[in-house]
Amino acid sequence: QVQLIESGGGLVQAGGSLRLSCAASGRTFNSYSMGWFRQAPGKERECVAAISGSGARTYYVDSVKGRFTISRDNPKNTVYLQMNSLKPEDTAVYYCAADLRRSSYTYTTAVYEYDYWGQGTQVTVSS
Repeated sequence: QVQLIESGGGLVQAGGSLRLSCAASGRTFNSYSMGWFRQAPGKERECVAAISGSGARTYYVDSVKGRFTISRDNPKNTVYLQMNSLKPEDTAVYYCAADLRRSSYTYTTAVYEYDYWGQGTQVTVSS
């Protein structure tokens, strides 16, 4: 069992920055990959970024490359999403998720392959 608690969302003007945090508990954190997803009203949930358990491999969806950075601090059981140069189209509920099935050297971007989810945090970017 893994529990995930997100924090750091809020309202920001376009061009601003936010850092999301996701604290995990319950299993050996560095043994599983983590992902950040977002879901806007009327849209499907998409993987924004993912990181392997070791932290060596990362993924970003094209729309956030160069603006968002995913990282993890394994001793603190926490994964982060630094979001810079935010745009109104980044507005969504952001979720962190844990994938316990893959090795610590890889990750997945598929929603159905993640085992545990946080409660979500709202990010709103005003124009």
